[in-house]
Amino acid sequence: MEIRDKTVVVTGAASGIGRALCLAFAAQGAKHVVCADLDADGAASTAKEINGIPKAVDVSHEDQIADLVKEVEDTIGPIDLFCSNAGVLVEGGVDAPNDAWQRLWEINVMAHVWAARHVVPRMIARGGGYLLNTASAAGLLNQIGSAPYGVTKHAAVGLAEWLAMTHGDDGIKVSVLCPQAVRTAMTEGFEDHVAAIDGMLEPDDAARACVDAIKAETFLVLPHANVLDYMRLKTADYDRWIGGMRKLNRVYGS
Repeated sequence: MEIRDKTVVVTGAASGIGRALCLAFAAQGAKHVVCADLDADGAASTAKEINGIPKAVDVSHEDQIADLVKEVEDTIGPIDLFCSNAGVLVEGGVDAPNDAWQRLWEINVMAHVWAARHVVPRMIARGGGYLLNTASAAGLLNQIGSAPYGVTKHAAVGLAEWLAMTHGDDGIKVSVLCPQAVRTAMTEGFEDHVAAIDGMLEPDDAARACVDAIKAETFLVLPHANVLDYMRLKTADYDRWIGGMRKLNRVYGS
């Protein structure tokens, strides 16, 4: 899909990958870029840079996502590309507090579900559209030190797969972003963590990879190309792969 002259919505737009996506889409000639974030001031700052449209939205509430979709379509135009990008991280294992698990479930998974629930039927009715969902390499390989993050990002990848295989014949294109460490507020203080073992990319790098994937209509977006090799090792010999992850856990899991 060409981004020029398209109406795009990006959640988590105040900073990090979301902000970089907004700037990249504007540079590609998008007609409208809607910058949505819980941080209203941050969303406004991003929008100001690109003559975009700021929206204060808490993606952990379905009604706010539904209102965002309806307001954009009623007042701006049909949404061609919806980027469900907002995400959060918490450390801990299965003993992480229930409210932490619930928060990650709502933002890392259900926000994608709710976005699709409210925008996909509209897209289908007019012949198609595009979804870009931000997950993580943790959704393909798991996350040492954070069970809630690894589990919810796996679910996010699974949802993206389901949307692609179920609605592809309806004209819905799907890409899922699965980077390792990207330099954002989420990764601040984790520069020496296992996710950064292959280097920490800048948000602009992730955004460029997304633009390329959307133009090529490629499902899996891997700004860290070596993630594909890790996936192949995982599927080739699961037990050996788990053994390797146990070794990493001894170093990075404490």
